[in-house]
Amino acid sequence: MAENAEWWRGAVIYQIYPRSYQDDDGDGSGDLKGITRRLDHVAALGVDAIWVSPFFTSPMADMGYDVSDHRGVDPSFGTMEDFEAMVARAHELGLKVIIDQVFSHSSEEHPFFEESRQSRDNPKADWYVWADPKEDGSPPNNWQAIFGGPAWTWDTRRKQYYFHQFLSEQPDFNAHNPDVQAWILDTLRFWLDRGVDGFRLDAVNHYFQDPELRDNPPDWREKSEPDSKPFEMQYPIHSKNQPENLEFMERVREVMDSYGATMTVGEIGEGHHPVERMTEYTTGKRLNMGYTLALTGPHFTADYIRAQVESMIAPGQGGYPCWAMSSHDHNRPVSRWSDIGADQDALAKLAGAVLLTLEGGICMYQGEELGQADTDLERHEIVDPEGKSFWPLVKGRDPSRTPMAWEAGAPNGGFSTAETTWLPAKAPQTARAVDTQAGVDGSVLEAFRALLHLRRDEPALRTGKTVFLDAPEPVMAFTRGDDVLCVMNLGPEAVEVLGLGVGAPLLEIAAKVVEDGVELGPNGVWIGRPGA
Repeated sequence: MAENAEWWRGAVIYQIYPRSYQDDDGDGSGDLKGITRRLDHVAALGVDAIWVSPFFTSPMADMGYDVSDHRGVDPSFGTMEDFEAMVARAHELGLKVIIDQVFSHSSEEHPFFEESRQSRDNPKADWYVWADPKEDGSPPNNWQAIFGGPAWTWDTRRKQYYFHQFLSEQPDFNAHNPDVQAWILDTLRFWLDRGVDGFRLDAVNHYFQDPELRDNPPDWREKSEPDSKPFEMQYPIHSKNQPENLEFMERVREVMDSYGATMTVGEIGEGHHPVERMTEYTTGKRLNMGYTLALTGPHFTADYIRAQVESMIAPGQGGYPCWAMSSHDHNRPVSRWSDIGADQDALAKLAGAVLLTLEGGICMYQGEELGQADTDLERHEIVDPEGKSFWPLVKGRDPSRTPMAWEAGAPNGGFSTAETTWLPAKAPQTARAVDTQAGVDGSVLEAFRALLHLRRDEPALRTGKTVFLDAPEPVMAFTRGDDVLCVMNLGPEAVEVLGLGVGAPLLEIAAKVVEDGVELGPNGVWIGRPGA
């Protein structure tokens, strides 16, 4: 029987942050062998695939997103043999394997950049974005870096500035160079030949910049005061989202299709026109899915979620979203939305139910199945460059990156036997370890397993169209296809929802059928058959 080429439609992808998942060699940091050891847990959840964040050779200025060898495994994570063993075990368990690829930039320690910065006429001279200074010595334009300050750094060897959308240690490739494009495509083939099933393409709309290096205009949205990040005060129409980017996605798709049942999901970080960008990048022969950040912010109301979903799946639009509520870059849901939670467990189950009933692909971050909150870190415990730059207003991404908790009574929650781990495993997190929830009725973990298996068993929850029903806040009600009705209480007080004509229940969390409707407890969830 031929494999379903579109297995990714409606699939649930479990994100693993390697540094924090499982430490196998006892050095305080997670590794590939540790991931392999814990894959049984992932498979038992009922997800379809794993997404493994960068494990490539790197000096770790940005925790692996500053890559110095895109085709190598950093020794801190193991070896290529360890990677291949992880892929083999995942496939044995029926899990697809998706890996991050970071092609918008490299590490400053990448051999390509080390050669490029030596002169203006070497073989790699045009592999990065270089520009002369203005007459007064200042940078060539006003572009700002996401991690703070100008997006240009002076290099004394070439007597030019180089562009970096992120850290100064992360120079941006010049994707206008055909040799750079060929190298990117060959790198995709390198990993496809080693058995991966797809790629999560980091910062995918940042590959190309305006060749004329024109200034970005001020952000067109009203701002009453300066933003904490100068990057957010510009409308980056020239530093990303260039038309050449879309053309290159078609070349990426050609490579992917030549390998059969593979997929791409692109991180389309876009605050100005998210729906339009999603449509552009995921229609035609481009990306399969677009990783949307629409539900990773502070808003969690029925009206807001409905508006986001309806905008992304509007008839005739043609785009295909991949939803996430948290990641290694974003705060965890139970911390972001604590004000509407009856308690941490109830809110975690509700967030899981919302996420796992959405139309499109799903990315679920490690620890969500345990109802984990962000870790309260002190200033001296922060390692993330974003946190160091913007503390205390922005504490960076470390609070959601702390170690996975496996065994409540073991050192570091079973993550590592080391005396000190790269980020601390603190008591509020280890108290929610897998071994305290597995097989326990009513636990967050068992609720996630039930939700995931329901999504797998009910075709309507994977591929059925969504139709929202009118309901007052904080209730959200919608159908998926003709077979499934979902009713959820996004508030901390019990409510009754009448007049829905509900049928047989499929899953109830703090909810029950009453005459002519359902009764939802605080953060309650009812999923079942529509009534007559």
